[in-house]
Amino acid sequence: MLVSEFHFDLPEELIAQEPLADRAGSGLLHLSRESGAIADRQFREFPDLLRAGDLLVFNNTRVFPARLYGRRGGLKSQPVSRRNPAAREFLHGRIEVLLTWQLQRDPNEWECLVRPGRKIGVGEHLYFGEHDELQAEVIRRGEFGERHIRFVPVEDFFARVEKIGHIPLPPYISRDDSSADRERYQTVYARERGSVAAPTAGLHFTPEILEKIRERGVETAEVTLHVGLGTFQPVRVEKVEDHELHSEAYSISADAVEKIARARDESRRVVAVGTTTVRTLEYAAQQSGGEVRAGSGEAKLFIYPGYKFQVVQALLTNFHLPESTLLMLVCALGGKENVLHAYRHAVRERYRFYSYGDCMFVE
Repeated sequence: MLVSEFHFDLPEELIAQEPLADRAGSGLLHLSRESGAIADRQFREFPDLLRAGDLLVFNNTRVFPARLYGRRGGLKSQPVSRRNPAAREFLHGRIEVLLTWQLQRDPNEWECLVRPGRKIGVGEHLYFGEHDELQAEVIRRGEFGERHIRFVPVEDFFARVEKIGHIPLPPYISRDDSSADRERYQTVYARERGSVAAPTAGLHFTPEILEKIRERGVETAEVTLHVGLGTFQPVRVEKVEDHELHSEAYSISADAVEKIARARDESRRVVAVGTTTVRTLEYAAQQSGGEVRAGSGEAKLFIYPGYKFQVVQALLTNFHLPESTLLMLVCALGGKENVLHAYRHAVRERYRFYSYGDCMFVE
């Protein structure tokens, strides 16, 4: 299967740069897996599309301000915006580091992406914050330019990151992060810190929408998958089958397992909120012969057309990049022709795309 089969033309102006003032005000494209029929709706109607007895599963990961601006050793810090052309005179020695993966054997060691990538070598010392609140050393370089860095241990590492870090908005949002993004680029049910990107299908929910869902007799459960580099890793091969995903940390509680098992035993639908939830549930089932068990680990499951779903029967998701692994996952569930037809419709109808954009319900 060729990666090019998942291409579609997307005008740049449809890429949402700002969130709507009202989370639940997003558009919702409703796709039937069986017939391929599509309908234009609003996200406020989402509770009405669910059935009494459905189990709606959320990813409760919390985004942390994983983008750090700093300097290389020997140069004084300057307050430079990553996108401010007027500040170019200060860029000498300035660096940008995006923390993407906390290495489990040492909480002070991280895999990260760095800018400017070519200039930051192994052995370099990096300093972050106006008063050098965090310091690190580059330990090694990865295959695609990523770095492994080791921070000087401090007692309040994440408190310092929260103070000096920036929300890691995706690269297709062409502006600096703002203070508002700290709240808006986060689901209202986010709890478990660890993601460098939001599980964006969840951004549309409000406490009021969640209450309406419960009133309809829909059961809810939560899992955790910390969204990392693997979610946005570009596909650099021609054949889909040759691509390999990065691992991402996940955990599933005994309570969630009990709810999932009961719903499956009673032939009730398991509805995933977001592709990260799909990957978590399907990976866990794959590891245990189809049964979802409580525990934690590293999920590494690439879902594309031809995959046989064991747990998930319906999906709420945002619109994704052309030729991306996330689009391939949606096509695996909804059918490639159905999904690509729906995407072309979304372009014609001027739906808003990507993280701060509209959403799609596939059932």
